[in-house]
Amino acid sequence: MPSLSGILALASTIVSLGYAIPAPAPSPAPTAAPPLDNAKDLNDRDLLGVTSILGGVTSELGLLIQQVDTGLTALNELGGNGNRQSSASSILANVVKPTATMTDLNQASAAIESAWSSPTPNNIYAGIGQLVAAGAAGEGLGAAVNAIGNTGPNSNNNNNPINPNPAAYPKAGSHDAPYDLTEAQLRAAIYIPSTFQYGRSGAPQPVILVPGTGATGYLTFTGNYIPLLTGSTIGDPVWLNIPGYLLADAQVNSEYVAYAINYIYGISNRRNVAVVAWSQGNIDVHWAHKYWPSTRSRTTDHVAISPDYHGTIEANEIALGEPLPPSVLQQEYNANFITTLRNYNGDSAYVPTTNVYSGFYDEIVEPQQGSNASAILHDIRNVGVTNNQVQLVCPGQPAGGFYTHEGVLANALGYALFRDALSHSGPGQPSRLNLASVCAAPFTPGLSVQDVLLTENAILVAGIAVLSYPQKVEQEPAIKSYALSYNGY
Repeated sequence: MPSLSGILALASTIVSLGYAIPAPAPSPAPTAAPPLDNAKDLNDRDLLGVTSILGGVTSELGLLIQQVDTGLTALNELGGNGNRQSSASSILANVVKPTATMTDLNQASAAIESAWSSPTPNNIYAGIGQLVAAGAAGEGLGAAVNAIGNTGPNSNNNNNPINPNPAAYPKAGSHDAPYDLTEAQLRAAIYIPSTFQYGRSGAPQPVILVPGTGATGYLTFTGNYIPLLTGSTIGDPVWLNIPGYLLADAQVNSEYVAYAINYIYGISNRRNVAVVAWSQGNIDVHWAHKYWPSTRSRTTDHVAISPDYHGTIEANEIALGEPLPPSVLQQEYNANFITTLRNYNGDSAYVPTTNVYSGFYDEIVEPQQGSNASAILHDIRNVGVTNNQVQLVCPGQPAGGFYTHEGVLANALGYALFRDALSHSGPGQPSRLNLASVCAAPFTPGLSVQDVLLTENAILVAGIAVLSYPQKVEQEPAIKSYALSYNGY
């Protein structure tokens, strides 16, 4: 297991913006989690899904389980004075490790639900710890950090030499907002795999994959839409690895999205694109469509996984009473960013939009149930919107069961609606699906247990990225002048 200082050094390097954020000061040496009295073992927590887990196991495993349980208790009791985020980092890095191996999809599904509900964690990091301990997030923090690096498909420094036609910069339309970033910076964040077909005749539609808070396009979608789409006849994927792991100013994150839509359109024989986004990525897409209106006519569909168009009342709970990365503050329920996004009918879609979300249990976004769900968009522009809570579309069925914020990425209904949206004009419609078949599968057919664990691993990566972000703030960034002067178009 890597040391905390090594993890934070690497994570701080990869989440820094490079062009704007100075290197952080060295992290203090980690403090081991103190021993706690009356800790229940993991079997009592039902995280392993077996009985008498300590019976007949080696002393090494028994000690590991006791150590992990002590760490989980410490995470649940974070509070009071002191560096709580640093304590969470230390415990996740040095104490909490997987104590089980998932071998099939049903086992993984049960372990994921148990991790978030038995017992209900007191904060997001306690939930992440329980997920890791259950073996439901891959191989733990060390493996997650090893996966984080600015190389290969996770690179945000990509060489994309083809110039788009028409030009995407400095403006693709007369009403587009100005960019603060250079075209070189915007273009470098787009990862175009060798399989991409550039809109040639007979090729599937280009699809841009946009990550969520604390993640990259690759780490968000490597266990779901990337393997499902690569080589398919449904969509031709590229993805965005935005510097700063979407933790910097969401207004700047949106610039990458706006540019990518016009760029991919311009290098793909002017074929319109579809966009699939997760979490914050959806409000970045929505902001891009609002303030870069050239993107609207070039986007056939926005498929939104676990969106938070109204932010979340949970944002402050991530802080543990300490400063946060800018984009996390911008996703508070009544943040200036969210209020500005929703002004001038910004609570309605700009392009055909298919929203897919879980009301049970999104550990990041609340409220996510009923008519006040943050994921809901209206349709004043008559572009076509469907708002699909998986538990309401597939009640009492596997695809309508327990799904986390990240778990919806692997949900069978979500992928079926994505396919339906790309196959028809307008958004994905449950009424066109064979729901008896679609709802019978908890995960999208074709995904393996390893894919599901990679999908859940996204929340672990996001958690450590938030904890190690070097430029935390106490107030959200000021609204850009172009948004302040906007009067609707």
